Amino acid sequence: TSIKMRSLSILKVNMLNNFIILTANYKTEFMKKILLLSCLLISLGSIAQVGPEISSWIRNTTNETGYNSLPSNVQVVQYTTTDVYVSSSCIPGYDVGPWAQNPNTPSNQSLVSKITRSPEENTGTVEYTSLGAIGIWSNGVAIYNQKDGYYWNDNTSSFTTGVTNSGWNRNALYFEGVSFDDCVGHPDGSGTYHHHVNPPCLYDDTDDTQHSPIIGYAFDGFPIYGAYGYTEVNGTGAIKRMESSYVLNSLATSRLNGPPINSEYPLTSMCEDYEYTQGAGDLDEHNGRFCVTPEYPNGIYAYFVTIDANLDPVYPFVLGNTYYGVVQSGNTGPNGGNNTIPSSTTVYEGESTTGLLGSTLKTIECKIMPNPSADYVYIYMSPESQNNVVGNLYNAKGEVVQHLPYMQPTIAYSLDLTELPRGTFFLTLESDGQKTTYKIVKSK
Repeated sequence: TSIKMRSLSILKVNMLNNFIILTANYKTEFMKKILLLSCLLISLGSIAQVGPEISSWIRNTTNETGYNSLPSNVQVVQYTTTDVYVSSSCIPGYDVGPWAQNPNTPSNQSLVSKITRSPEENTGTVEYTSLGAIGIWSNGVAIYNQKDGYYWNDNTSSFTTGVTNSGWNRNALYFEGVSFDDCVGHPDGSGTYHHHVNPPCLYDDTDDTQHSPIIGYAFDGFPIYGAYGYTEVNGTGAIKRMESSYVLNSLATSRLNGPPINSEYPLTSMCEDYEYTQGAGDLDEHNGRFCVTPEYPNGIYAYFVTIDANLDPVYPFVLGNTYYGVVQSGNTGPNGGNNTIPSSTTVYEGESTTGLLGSTLKTIECKIMPNPSADYVYIYMSPESQNNVVGNLYNAKGEVVQHLPYMQPTIAYSLDLTELPRGTFFLTLESDGQKTTYKIVKSK
């Protein structure tokens, strides 16, 4: 049986190599789809193994803190045979700030991002990237698209808050770049620290001698690489900086039914000043390509951040206007980033991780301090605690005065007591039939 299995594996590898050669020679959409299907079929037998979608995250294993002493990077990575759940604070490990002309400050977002382990091309209706997170960097920080959230309103001849996929949208780099810190990121009104463009503090974007690492995953499950890749899609050729295929729109100079070109809205300040031109660069309209990478020797569709020779961001920066793959629910929208984690998962602890830990996550464990407190109480969830803990703070009358949904292991949460009267309160934590109650005292 083992001989037959080895023979079958060799046959699969030989078939795959032939497909890679054909793809490199002809570069047709048909062959790329066949190669993608072949890779998915071959990966089915090893889907339960630890892959890049599990091991590429920057995990905080030493309780390090970042901005304002908040927990930094990724707190925990859990996975099943189908999905990876990345719990993060949205606070990077590198120093951030200050932010000129930006009154916002970062806060702990307690994100739980869900990344599919079997990403697939979207062959149906295209899905546009939206405002808010469109993916997650490898340090747990949110990835935002190229738009700043304002579009030209034909009815009022002015800019309106929101986003449109057919009008004139403001370029985030041009209009918000002044508020970027030295790591080219900034917080929004919700306290979410994020990057719209290539994050230079996350990896060495000056190293053009080797293939860039995976620096994140889009919410369709496909990896995002730094700026450098192999010249050829089959993994051969010199290392080169990946070039965007977006060029200045030939019609942009007129901006029909759009904002006038002037000192306030110069050319390149609108996203629609650019148009995708096939063959103008290395990447497609999604700002990616199907190719061999160090982490995916059998090939994968991959996005690349785009910069110029001076390391400045190049439009569309990370993803194009649309995703290449199918986006899972739970990551985007009003409650995006609050995914529910299954009760039985494997907690990734490094290359030696073995066995499902779901059977050991039976209790709710946390530390609460300071207690009593006059203003804030912090809840530190234990790594051994249940997933998806729901917290409710009750007053002496039995009324819920605060609600904490989706509390996850290793993440810190806060209760704001400043507006509550002096007295005794009760915090209940519930998950999977387990319930624990803590007494909290507001001191003054």
